[in-house]
Amino acid sequence: MIGMITGQVAHLSAPVACVMTSGGVGYEIEMPIGEFCTLSVGMNVTLYTQLVVREDAHLLFGFTDRPEREIFKKLIKINGVGAKMALAILSTLPPNELHQAVEYGDESALTRVAGIGKKTAQRLIIELKGKLDGTSDDLFAPSTTQDEPTHTANPMHIIAETESALVSLGYKEKEAQSAIKTAKQSLSDDELTTSNLLKASLKILSGF
Repeated sequence: MIGMITGQVAHLSAPVACVMTSGGVGYEIEMPIGEFCTLSVGMNVTLYTQLVVREDAHLLFGFTDRPEREIFKKLIKINGVGAKMALAILSTLPPNELHQAVEYGDESALTRVAGIGKKTAQRLIIELKGKLDGTSDDLFAPSTTQDEPTHTANPMHIIAETESALVSLGYKEKEAQSAIKTAKQSLSDDELTTSNLLKASLKILSGF
């Protein structure tokens, strides 16, 4: 079992980060969008990982916090919630928002996630209620804005990366493209980063 990887970010392609260890091995690791957007090429990182074995692939999912990995593990144990959906949940609802949605029985918050309907939302609430309380107080603190890594990126690359990330979360290409087009209009040239465009697009797609 690969439980933790430390190394340097060699490549980024939302939502996958390729981390090169000191031994020269590169691991492709899928991450929640919010955490992925805090990375930049060349950055040294430590990620807590979970290996998911399928018939056609061995997939690594990574998190900057061990408690968030524990939430991911709880999610994939729920009937009908696979690794991809669990990642989509944590990409759309940060741990503090997921905790609130579960504890208050907020189905509408959960159905903001692509691929989750009312029945799945109800199942998540039933299965997770009371099980997230002891995970980590830090994770359930109000969200704070993190500084965007300083790097120069071509606008077309930002748009392509954002679309790839949205499709990986379960959105169709056309609806992703439409949301990106609308979201881009709300951002200035200085504000146009993958992180900002993703957040604005997700807000549009979730109806907020």
